[in-house]
Amino acid sequence: MIDHKQACIQATDLALSGKWDKAHAIVQEINTDFAQWIHAVLHKIEGDEPNSRYWYSRSGLKAFEDYIDSDQELSAIKEELIID
Repeated sequence: MIDHKQACIQATDLALSGKWDKAHAIVQEINTDFAQWIHAVLHKIEGDEPNSRYWYSRSGLKAFEDYIDSDQELSAIKEELIID
């Protein structure tokens, strides 16, 4: 069984190191609120606001406007995953 939490932590690490495509490949295969939130941030980074907003709405955890800096948001996601 796949550890979705660990996979999401790995995706945040990849995204923070600029490997957005690899992070995207991970989260698009996971159907959890956190994976959808990460997915939303990745589309925000790419500049695809409509798709980003879609994934924020799917996650239900945050909104597009909640963070200006994507690195801070990814770090916050990772922190929440570690604490959870």
